[in-house]
Amino acid sequence: MSFWKTITRKEDPRVYENKDGHLVRSLKVRDFLALGVGTIVSTSIFTLPGEVAAAHTGPAVVISFILAAVVAGLVAFAYAEMAAAMPFAGSAYSWINVVFGEFFGWVAGWALLAEYFIALAFVGAGLSANLRALLEQVGLKLPASLSNAFGTNGGVIDIVSVVVIAVVALLIANGTTGAARVENILVTLKVFAILLFVVVGLTAIKASNFVPFIPQYKATANGPFGGWQGIYAGVSMIFLSYIGFDSIAANSAEAVNPQKTMPRGILGSLAIALVLFIAVAMVLMGVLPYTKYAGSAEPIGLALRAAGHGGVAAVVQIIAVVGMFTALIGMSLAGSRLIYSFGRDGMLPKWLGQLDKHNRPNRALWTLAFIGILIAALFPFAFLAQLISAGTLIAFMFVSLGIYALRPREGKDIDKPAFQMPFYPVMPALGFLASLTVFWGLDADAKTYAGLWFVLGLIIYFGYGMRHSYLSKKNKDA
Repeated sequence: MSFWKTITRKEDPRVYENKDGHLVRSLKVRDFLALGVGTIVSTSIFTLPGEVAAAHTGPAVVISFILAAVVAGLVAFAYAEMAAAMPFAGSAYSWINVVFGEFFGWVAGWALLAEYFIALAFVGAGLSANLRALLEQVGLKLPASLSNAFGTNGGVIDIVSVVVIAVVALLIANGTTGAARVENILVTLKVFAILLFVVVGLTAIKASNFVPFIPQYKATANGPFGGWQGIYAGVSMIFLSYIGFDSIAANSAEAVNPQKTMPRGILGSLAIALVLFIAVAMVLMGVLPYTKYAGSAEPIGLALRAAGHGGVAAVVQIIAVVGMFTALIGMSLAGSRLIYSFGRDGMLPKWLGQLDKHNRPNRALWTLAFIGILIAALFPFAFLAQLISAGTLIAFMFVSLGIYALRPREGKDIDKPAFQMPFYPVMPALGFLASLTVFWGLDADAKTYAGLWFVLGLIIYFGYGMRHSYLSKKNKDA
């Protein structure tokens, strides 16, 4: 077999249906809405609006959120069709394996794996920082050695992030139904906290804080500020807020009636998140001048205290910390299903793709948790933010283009889904170009780290995956 035929050999979708048929289908629309909102509306909504406004956009941060949502929305329509047509574990990895071939599926999946590893550590570190800040207000302070990543500000290990990642893994290991129930409760609490901030904050808005809405452009040490250049820089920073809908698709093999459940979960959670992001950003910009948020890790608390609502600020911040568990649950579920898919297909050691006696992919789950804990222990919070968007955008580009390969096969070897991406063939191209545009706007470090991760993925694929995959063994046996 030629090299090109080897890397483009495609998996039969019926094989994935059989392999994933042992997973328990227990997740409904409400579970996916909670999973999506819980993952998308996470650390970012409590930190990014103020940070981006002060660094790049001013009050026009609202425009950056809307534009980032448009990009995510274009790709979300592609995800919805893919997930409805091929409700397999592993989302983009499995889909691209079917429509483009093994190598391209590996690249898309490997890019997503970076998101899950880093995002798990990122949210764990963020939860740790916010929880420790709350504890310090009541006189409880951990020593530096147990508060920071190894080698950072006297740190040896961030013990809180280690514990919370392990606790979430233990929760999921006991079954997705229980994890989904906890997720639903925590998401309800988090949405309540956000709405409480919006309602209280509306009473303190000053129209003068919105003028000028788009500040005049100028170059700064942090990059462009003001004008459309600043808005574009804001989109690239904000985009990581919206990438959580992939966590829904990764669990489509455990969805009840995925034909309807997946599109409603993916598109519905993104729509809810957009409304919440815009509401929070508008209120933040109205309560205080955007310059006040420079260097603040908790702009919502800052705004509420400035408006004379210190008690509300404390309530919102406590719920926000607890609510960060929702993102950990979402990322752990999705990341473990992706690793399970790699093992299922022989791209990584096959024991990762084995289920326990309750048909749960817990070997993959604990592998994800262990590596997430290791990353959180070794790398500081600021460093972890660099890779999240880059890896996901690469997968988004693959999925957008994948619609062109999927559509001719629908109703043939792939069941025709109840949902299809509208405005075909224009919208898939727009999704690809929009993702590429946002990727191009990422900073140089993010692109460098993405390149290094890609090289590592190539080494693993050509050194192990290409020779050990089940497609390789099938061809040898044929």
